[in-house]
Amino acid sequence: MPPGVASESLQVFAPLANRLGIWEIKWELEDLAFRFLEPDTYRQVAGWLDEKRSEREAAMDALRAQVVVELARHGLPATVQGRPKHIYSIVKKMRGKGLTFDRVYDIRALRIVVADVAACYAALAWVHSHFQPVPDEFDDYIGKPKPNGYQSLHTVVRDESGRPIEVQVRTQAMHDHAEHGVAAHWAYKEAGVKGYAGVSASGAYDAKIAVLRQLLAWERDLAGASRPDAGAAGAPVLDDRIYVLTPDAAVVELPQGATAVDFAYSVHTNLGHRCRGARIDGALVSLNTPLKNGQTVEIVSAKEGGPSRDWLNPELGFLASARARSKVRAWFNAQAMGETIAKGRDAVEKLLQREGRTALKLEDLATQLGFNSADALFEVVGKDEFSLRNIESVLRPPEPPSDHEDAPVLRKPSAEGRSGTGGVLVVGVDSLMTQLAKCCKPAPPDLISGFVTRGRGVSVHRTDCSNLRNMIQRSGDRCIDVAWGAPGRAARVYPVDVAVQAVDRQGLLRDISEIFTKEKMNVIGVQTQSLKGMAWMTFTVEVADSGRLHRVLGVVGELQGVRSARRR
Repeated sequence: MPPGVASESLQVFAPLANRLGIWEIKWELEDLAFRFLEPDTYRQVAGWLDEKRSEREAAMDALRAQVVVELARHGLPATVQGRPKHIYSIVKKMRGKGLTFDRVYDIRALRIVVADVAACYAALAWVHSHFQPVPDEFDDYIGKPKPNGYQSLHTVVRDESGRPIEVQVRTQAMHDHAEHGVAAHWAYKEAGVKGYAGVSASGAYDAKIAVLRQLLAWERDLAGASRPDAGAAGAPVLDDRIYVLTPDAAVVELPQGATAVDFAYSVHTNLGHRCRGARIDGALVSLNTPLKNGQTVEIVSAKEGGPSRDWLNPELGFLASARARSKVRAWFNAQAMGETIAKGRDAVEKLLQREGRTALKLEDLATQLGFNSADALFEVVGKDEFSLRNIESVLRPPEPPSDHEDAPVLRKPSAEGRSGTGGVLVVGVDSLMTQLAKCCKPAPPDLISGFVTRGRGVSVHRTDCSNLRNMIQRSGDRCIDVAWGAPGRAARVYPVDVAVQAVDRQGLLRDISEIFTKEKMNVIGVQTQSLKGMAWMTFTVEVADSGRLHRVLGVVGELQGVRSARRR
């Protein structure tokens, strides 16, 4: 094929086939033209595909069989086939996104053809539930078809080995339209039903004849449109799109009314951001000048910079393409996100300086707080959605109570205390002051142990208290036996902490509080924290018997959304 013909096929006829939705012809034109224009690159990519073919085909055959069986078991009969990957589309993706061959996700690809649109979404749900979806690699061309009518669901998932697989889900009608474009509609015309140009398709042969007649009708329409006296009846059939040229004579397809800014974003996102002026057929024009078919557009760009907010004003007419508008919005959103992250980083770093913890790695801090990255932590801090007090609680873990712990004295030496009428008894020792440790908050009938402090009597801990274990390791000779005294006439109550983790929802705090009220447990303190849809709550309640508390926590655990309810 001569280079001129190959270049014309790639730049003119392939885009026209794409506009008509004739994907099979489009891909053949692109691969054949590319083979003659860049033979070395073509052979290199073909070699890469052949090297991977044997292992890829074996894995894909097994995967196809699995998908067919599983979909049928879920009441979704489907035809599943491997989708051929075209060499030119691989090269375009590698060059456009700066990818290596190993990062082209759709080398391994499946196409699932089902009965109707509802089955498409059901099959997609099954795929996403059985394989790990790749973020930002999902497109719904059924809900929002492409301008040429193409419809399908596209997603990328990873198999058990972590290898990416592109999956397309569509109906048979969508599949035929994607392969054959406008001609595919005739396969679905029943006998006697009028089709294009008033002809009917009662069989396969008639359908082929009808398509040829329609193509001839289009030819007459386009020929009439070129005459000045054609009038409204001779309007072009492709009047919703325009085709303009780059300075290198490459064809760029744009929506009707598109401007030089739309053109710049269509060529490259970065060129759109840096667009500052334009020449149309060599003449300088304003950026909001609508383009016309056949014009050559050259962009004047800055070395760096970003778009103008005026471009998003529809009254000024800078943008007609939804794709270009979304890229402009994404740029400003990224700028705002960067400022938010910078604000959050500054606040966190200042806190670390105040706490003397500048050596702490920010990624490690984010992990301790449950975030995937430091930037995710900075984002919520910058938005004031995450309090710095939560970070302080990680930086300042609760310290073991000192020997002079300032705790309320619950029992003082007296004759009544030694008689065991209530509180805590020190086994074998009389007239010793006792106090309940605030770190573990023991309550009857917990197993307890005492630790002799200096000047404040005996500090009473639960035997499973980590602080008690640490103090025994340092001064084991100061550990003594204690026991719960007999209850007095007035029932004694003890404060205990309860930790609840639940899916955050409206009325959650009220529902938990109602259970404690119903069980006649006084709530004397509540701390709550909500992050990413989850709520962490700490209730301080007064109980006379910690054994009864376990039953109440079982009731709390049955509430809607509660993941766990336990004593701290």
